[in-house]
Amino acid sequence: MRILVTSPIFPPDLGGPSVYVPSLGRFLAERGHDVTVVAFCADPRPQGYPFRVVAIERGPLLARYLKAAWATYLEARKADVVYVNEHLALLHVAAARLAGRKVMIRVMVDGAWEISHRKGWIEGDDIETFEGKQYGWKVSLARRVQRHWWGWCHQLIACSDFLRRIPIERYGVPERKVELVYNAYHGPKAADVADGRASARARQGLDPKKRYLLTICRLMVWKRVDGILRALQGLPDDIELLVAGDGDMLEPWKQLARELGLEQRAHFLGNVPYERIPDLICAADVFVLNSEYEGLSHTLLEVSALGTPIVCSKIGGNPEVVEHERNGLLVPLRDDAALRAAIARLLEDPTLARRFVAAGLERMQRFDRERTFGHIERLLEGLARR
Repeated sequence: MRILVTSPIFPPDLGGPSVYVPSLGRFLAERGHDVTVVAFCADPRPQGYPFRVVAIERGPLLARYLKAAWATYLEARKADVVYVNEHLALLHVAAARLAGRKVMIRVMVDGAWEISHRKGWIEGDDIETFEGKQYGWKVSLARRVQRHWWGWCHQLIACSDFLRRIPIERYGVPERKVELVYNAYHGPKAADVADGRASARARQGLDPKKRYLLTICRLMVWKRVDGILRALQGLPDDIELLVAGDGDMLEPWKQLARELGLEQRAHFLGNVPYERIPDLICAADVFVLNSEYEGLSHTLLEVSALGTPIVCSKIGGNPEVVEHERNGLLVPLRDDAALRAAIARLLEDPTLARRFVAAGLERMQRFDRERTFGHIERLLEGLARR
């Protein structure tokens, strides 16, 4: 089977699709399929993958999407089926359909919410609030356009039950077209990466006398690193924050750290090479994800597999990975005091942290690579045969 996969980001850039798409591509190539990936990528010539990568370099948003759509059209003509992984997928789906190919799309977000949030059309409402409200004509238009591109697809894949309900309940997509397939983790385990937290810290040049919080994300406004900074302000001085990732909010959040007097305790590491990420996770005392939106976070899966305790916001697909008081702590959205209290509780109770880590490793069985990617393969084969 000849499969074309599209992706909004690709290594070396950090983010969920940068983990998911290469892992899926390797799996499908190992199974004997001919895979091509069209991806937005900071590296113009990605190497070292068992599939071909057509990289779309950064540039003005519209120009970038037009280039990606043209590349998708050209590559789709040589494929049996197209698997679209995009937040804003209108042009990608249209290009695949113009090429006369069956299209499966992975729903990672309500794209109408993402663009409305970015443009300031919804006054910062989170995605759960957004799904239950009506707004002005701009949001209505964004919703209508998304309804069209989902309607053009032959199959929708939702990576969490939270996301599966949105096309069905909000947009009227037939339930038979929307399949729940969790994200999969295919990467190193704690035993493969570090011979203890102290060794991981030494390799990363971290102070053995400090306690470290870690967050890994694209620095977009809904990732709410600002809330982590405000939580850090009320914690003891020996606790520091590592922020791995790049994005629009890097400079504003650096400025906030300075205003809060945290410039010596909050370390913005930028777009860290992936080779460092497992060590950083193993070196951290607590991993914190404070976002206003997550479909099903690959980073939470990786942190669980590597054995670092988790505090995250109770939003989107996060509760499908982290069960409160079983394998981590969930905190209400936009509650900096609750976030601070949850972090302090894990730092002060190593026995609780170890219990959460053990339960998290057990829970990872539902995100097994062979099970989830095998499901994707069967769906793609079914589409190709139609």
